[in-house]
Amino acid sequence: MTSARLEPGSPAPDFTLIDQDERPVSLSDLRGGHVILFFYPAAMTPGCTKEACDFRDSLAPLQAAGYTVLGISRDDPEKLRRFRERDGLTYDLLSDPGHAVHEAYGAWGEKLNYGKTIEGVLRSTFVIDPDGRIEHALYNVRATGHVARVRTLLGV
Repeated sequence: MTSARLEPGSPAPDFTLIDQDERPVSLSDLRGGHVILFFYPAAMTPGCTKEACDFRDSLAPLQAAGYTVLGISRDDPEKLRRFRERDGLTYDLLSDPGHAVHEAYGAWGEKLNYGKTIEGVLRSTFVIDPDGRIEHALYNVRATGHVARVRTLLGV
């Protein structure tokens, strides 16, 4: 069963998750600025590493334009810390082991994996405006080339 998708203009579901250093991060604390949330299946896998490194390599222009980037996966904080250190990621990675936040954003559901239907993470990215509303909701994105598409969409 796939969770409901968010539409532009709808309120972004608030959350508090633990980051790679086991500190709580709340979406509501980031109000007043733009936020890019990207949901990815698993730290240190090839596609997720590519996507995470693309966000790392685009971070300076995104931050200069007022965007905070956060990655969210089901990985525990220790694995997120290793991923961040291994690949020199310079933004926070958040742990959602029970996938409740994934579900709130519609980033959890049925997908095809090697010809089998499984339930899991739907690679998705959300741009949230300073008022806490969804500006862009991008579902089932590809790891490669996705960050360039986001930057084009945002004019950054």
